[in-house]
Amino acid sequence: MDYQITNELPTFEQFAALHEASGLLQNKKGNYTREQLYEAAKNSWYYTAIYHNDILTAFGRMISDGVYQSLICDVMVNPDMQGQGLGKKVIEELIQKCKDSGIQTVQLFSAKGKHPFYKKLGFQERETDAPGMTILI
Repeated sequence: MDYQITNELPTFEQFAALHEASGLLQNKKGNYTREQLYEAAKNSWYYTAIYHNDILTAFGRMISDGVYQSLICDVMVNPDMQGQGLGKKVIEELIQKCKDSGIQTVQLFSAKGKHPFYKKLGFQERETDAPGMTILI
């Protein structure tokens, strides 16, 4: 299949459609509107979008200080297109941006049940005595 990869933010409609189709919208903690989630994406340090026939099929974004901290968020692939390496390609593009910027450590938030995918790409779970933590306010 022929894909177009870009680091430009998709339109709101494309982003919202993929967010919903991927199931990521239901996995969000908190009550955020689609508009708020798109605003969050707009405020990202870097993003990668993959299109097939001008339809957004995969997306991922990062927040970063641009020096040594980066966090991958909102990696999503249309369920009809999963298993074709698109999620892997999104991660590779995001990590390449970190390499190009000299960032050596990349963190990520994974949707429930998706950590085996990230382990295959070389990510490691945090040590049990140094866990990541969250507070929902």
